[in-house]
Amino acid sequence: MKKIKNNSEVKKANRNRVFRYINSKEQTSMPEISAALHMSGPTVLQIVRELSEEGVLSEVGECKSTGGRKAKALASVKDIRYALGIDITRNHIGIVLTDLTKTVKSHVRLREKFVFEDAYFQTLGKVLEEFIDKAQVDREKIMGVGISVPAIIDMQRNYITYSRALGLYDISGEEFSRYIPYPCILINDASAGAATEWISGCPKENMVYLSLSNTVGGAIIFQNASDFSESSYHPEGVFENMYIGNHWHSGEFGHVTIHPGGKTCYCGKKGCLDAYCSAQRLTELVEAGPERQLEKFFEELERGNPKFREVWDRYLENLSIGIDSLRMCFDCDVILGGYVGSCMKPYLRDLGMKIAELNIFEGAGDYISVCKFQNEASALGAAIFYIEEFMKGI
Repeated sequence: MKKIKNNSEVKKANRNRVFRYINSKEQTSMPEISAALHMSGPTVLQIVRELSEEGVLSEVGECKSTGGRKAKALASVKDIRYALGIDITRNHIGIVLTDLTKTVKSHVRLREKFVFEDAYFQTLGKVLEEFIDKAQVDREKIMGVGISVPAIIDMQRNYITYSRALGLYDISGEEFSRYIPYPCILINDASAGAATEWISGCPKENMVYLSLSNTVGGAIIFQNASDFSESSYHPEGVFENMYIGNHWHSGEFGHVTIHPGGKTCYCGKKGCLDAYCSAQRLTELVEAGPERQLEKFFEELERGNPKFREVWDRYLENLSIGIDSLRMCFDCDVILGGYVGSCMKPYLRDLGMKIAELNIFEGAGDYISVCKFQNEASALGAAIFYIEEFMKGI
């Protein structure tokens, strides 16, 4: 955590720590807060009083007796604010609603081909408003809308520098929000997916998120050390812990070369990880509608189709090269996300065996796990940005 300079900053930091801790629990008590955060009882009492007066905390009964007087049970008011997340891909629009729980309260996914035209953005605004109406959300409580896109994004300027996936270069975020009457910010899709994994109770101090969808991307989250022992409680917000690089280019794992002079990637280079490990390397075998292509691939794989098994073995070999490189660079756990990552759990042992052959330090690939969120991870992560902004102001 950043060095505290004066009493005002100490008080603000303590308020934020207390609120984040309470919000991470279904309910808690002042003695529990004091013990977990190593704060004195009077300090916790004062902060709880202030937060209760501001309407962000409430008493929700009594805790179980531990032999003495029952402590009052406290909980954050989870629906005091809402945020929305939109995930834009080449062929879909996904929308998610969340509140201070940072969980999906409602979601929808629509097939809509992306075109950089006014009619598309009109549709975007229309389906968002219809979604809000159906969810019966008080619009006064909406903090903002995070928009996840497969692009290099300068978040300080809310600006797409380029997106080969969408065919965009030097585009302001205002183009996307022209028909959305709420604050909006653009967020890289893999960064948004990583944020979702981080807040889901991920016990990792440091984490690399590898997104395996129609394009391959990723994100890097560094925490390194925490004053708190509870793995589900992070003292700072996820976006403060995310490494973005000097030019917002960090996590572009899809364009790491694994086979020099190999297959041509959509970026123009040869031998990129993306050219070997995007979901399209699997779905191009399948004769099915676009909604079921990946599902159909794994169905054929489970049936023992030799052609599909050959492709899958080759896919795992290439993926193991990429993952081993990430492990060598960052020496931390690797979470597999995206379309393929969400299907990987039954095949982790096979992947681990291939990685073990490459890794010079560990004998197995037990540092690899699959994403917890299989649906709308990027949309939820984009929405979480605004929930984090609210919580930072507590």
